[in-house]
Amino acid sequence: MTRVINWPALSVSEQQAALARPKLADSAALGEQVRAIINTVRQQGDEALVAYSQQFDGLTANSLRLSVETKLAQLNKLLPERKAAIELAYDNIRKFHAAQLPRDIEVETSAGVMCQLRSRAIAAVGLYIPGGSAPLPSTVLMLGVPAQLAGCERIVLVTPPGKPEAGDIAPEILYAAELCGISEIYTIGGAQAIAALAYGTETIAKVDKIFGPGNRYVTEAKQQVSQDARGAQIDMPAGPSEVLVLADNSANPAFVAADLLSQAEHGPDSQVILVSDSTALIEAVQAEVASQLAQLPRKDIAAAALSHSRYILTADLAQAVAVTNAYAPEHLIVQTAADDELTAQFNSAASIFVGKWTPESAGDYASGTNHVLPTYGYSKTVSSLSLADFYRRFTVQTLTAQGMRNIGPAIVTLAEAESLDAHANAVRLRLAELNNVEG
Repeated sequence: MTRVINWPALSVSEQQAALARPKLADSAALGEQVRAIINTVRQQGDEALVAYSQQFDGLTANSLRLSVETKLAQLNKLLPERKAAIELAYDNIRKFHAAQLPRDIEVETSAGVMCQLRSRAIAAVGLYIPGGSAPLPSTVLMLGVPAQLAGCERIVLVTPPGKPEAGDIAPEILYAAELCGISEIYTIGGAQAIAALAYGTETIAKVDKIFGPGNRYVTEAKQQVSQDARGAQIDMPAGPSEVLVLADNSANPAFVAADLLSQAEHGPDSQVILVSDSTALIEAVQAEVASQLAQLPRKDIAAAALSHSRYILTADLAQAVAVTNAYAPEHLIVQTAADDELTAQFNSAASIFVGKWTPESAGDYASGTNHVLPTYGYSKTVSSLSLADFYRRFTVQTLTAQGMRNIGPAIVTLAEAESLDAHANAVRLRLAELNNVEG
């Protein structure tokens, strides 16, 4: 059983160690591997993608673009109850994101000086949807719905084709894509898919921005292409998934344990933390975790994540809030007798789940909020994915003659103060012209 950490007894350095994330893999070696894949795709295009499908997925051939016939055949396999669940989730996610539609603004800052802020959809976006042992139709909705609402001209979906023995792309993924109006789907995954989206190949045209989670190769590839002006921008930096549950003695230990395990089963590098002011609650949760873990199909994965889990005992709830803000969790679940009061005090969580009836699973699937979130402490400065991420914002300004008269002299003064005489001259000439007209 994981030991309980007594927070008040720790030194500052010990507290920092208690909140440390699991160390990531050797970034230097990973970076070189990914860089080689990206360069190969840039040089060889489709040929490289097909070769990587054979190497990593065991496919002797890959046509890359999903055919209409294959899509329809897979959609026919979709179970009715799963179709209904996807539709419910789609409706809720669409409602929440539709409320985020941007509004252009126009302000007259001085007489004759009009300034505007406008938003326009990003033209071409690429959505990366993980496959493998846990295909994620929910991620299709989280990315596809805002792209659809924003009106992006081109929405491209890439997802691993799956091993030959595992079958084709999951029908749930394809139906979610269908609801989001996505018809351009490619059967390619990994760092090679990110390279194809960022730089283009003969079959896959380049996109402007890439969205979606993935394994460490995908994450590294996204970072690399985002640092190249010829590549593509990305949604956000990301690391392993994580949850912090803040609970007091009023919480249901079974609920808390289930919430911790739901995050632990994501992967062996996930991290789960319980922060509480109650020793009895922590002990009850530990017993529940052991009991529920034994029943999970993915118990080996969850157990690996639990090996670097934390149970932190604080002096009171105020200290528990301070610990939570210091950790800056991706997911924060609050189960206390003072939920509303505490929720107002959090300033660094990416997504907050309040009350005993609000598991993190709700946000993952169907409440309506987005589950694409910053991890690894980035939530202190990076926001959760929203509709705004699918837009670019730009400004427009228009000066009338009166506007130039009003602010022109100040512009000349400031330009001269910065020794930028050409800037000043661009205004002087106009002011002189206005004086000639008036004269």
